Formats: sequence, C-alpha cells, structure tokens
Amino acid sequence: TQVLRKSLQRGVVLSTGSFLVYEAHKLISGFAKVHASFKVEDVIEQADYLYGSGETEKLYRLLVQHKNSDDAELLWRLARSARDLAQLGSTSAEEKKQLTYDSLEYAKKALEKNESNFAAHKWYGICLSDVGDYEGIKTKIGNAIIIKEHFQRAVELNPKDATTIHLIGVWCYSFAEMPWYQRKIAATLFATPPTSTFQEALRYFHMAEEADPNFYSKNLLFLGKTYLKLNNKKMALLWLSKAKEYPAQTEEDKQV
Repeated sequence: TQVLRKSLQRGVVLSTGSFLVYEAHKLISGFAKVHASFKVEDVIEQADYLYGSGETEKLYRLLVQHKNSDDAELLWRLARSARDLAQLGSTSAEEKKQLTYDSLEYAKKALEKNESNFAAHKWYGICLSDVGDYEGIKTKIGNAIIIKEHFQRAVELNPKDATTIHLIGVWCYSFAEMPWYQRKIAATLFATPPTSTFQEALRYFHMAEEADPNFYSKNLLFLGKTYLKLNNKKMALLWLSKAKEYPAQTEEDKQV
C-alpha cells in the first residue's frame, strides 16, 4: 500500500511538473510570438518612414535583411524597395537587372504568404511587367493578361488604392496604342488577343483621380495624353498644365 501510495504521489508530482513545464513553454512561446510580431511592426514602421523620406538605399538595406520573412507586408515592401533601387540612375545595368528579377521573387513570395494582400497583387503585376522588359515583347504581351488580373484583384481587395486603378489605365492605354506588329504577336499568343481603347483608359485615370485627387503626377500626365489621343485639346491642356505645375518631389515627377 505504501509503495502504491508513493507511486501515485510520484505520478501526481510528475504530472504537475509536466503541466508546469507545458505552461511555461506556452508562456515563453506566446511571448516569443508577441515579441516577433512587435519586431515586424517596428520594421514596417521604420520602412514606411524611410520610404516617405525617399531613403531608397537605406530602405532596401533594412528590408533585404528580412527576405526570408513569412510576413507578406514585409515582403511586398521589399519588392517595392528592390524595384525603386533598380530605377536609380546610380544603379549599374547589371545590378538593375538582378534587382528587377529579385523584386519579382519577393512579390511572388508575398502572394504565396497572403493571397488576400492587395499590395502583393499590385507589386507582383508591376514587377512581372518589369521583367518583361528583359525577356522581349513576346513575353511582355504574353504576361499582359496575368498582370491585369493581379491589378484587378488588388482593386477588388482595396477599391480606394488610386495607384492600382491608374495602372489598369496605363494597361488600357498601352493596348489602345499598340502598334500593328505587336498586335500581330498578340494574335499568335491568344485566341482572343487583349484589346482596349483610349476611352477605357481615360475612365480609369479619372477613377484614380476621384479615389485620391492629385495623388500622382503621372496620372495627370496620362489624362492629358489620353485627351490628346481623343483629339480633345482643351481638356488635354487642362491636365497637362496640372502635370507641369505638380510639385516635383521625385525623379519621376521631374521627368513628368
């Protein structure tokens, strides 16, 4: 009886000990998860500050340390920063190409981690288009439908994102303006080749402006260019004047 009592007591002690170890493990794991989430939030906050300050190189150096992250918010920001770095005039042609392909991989990974992240769809579409510049017009046209689908999905997930609406407008403008030899390539790639009109492009540029007025110099420029294509010089002058007067903050603004 004493042996049995001791065995039972020992069993209770072991069970209690195991329970305490388990609870401690849960507590430590929970703390680690909370700590990790705070860390991600801190990195994102710092990244957004650097992006807003135009610190392209510093931003990339910060985010590339997290290229193996499972967080879609970090990964799409990394895709954007790699692309922005590639666009700098100081970036060599070889580095530009590598960064362009890297940005697509980061955007792809962001999508894999969270298919419901609108920015991941937007940057995947942008980066896929950029890669097409290295792989020729056939690949670029071949990817066109995929690119538009990702832009449209991004707008479904976030209807207020003016830049994605603008990008759909650019897509429409590009196909409306497509020269005959590119149309011939499109006809060989698709049973029904993608087409658009300047009227459709104009609708998206206006939708973008309604979502966020005066948000982007290039949207103003494209409104002017599209009205020119439609032979409405009065409206073209209005929007081109707005583009000209836009306060230039970036290299792209200066080019516009």
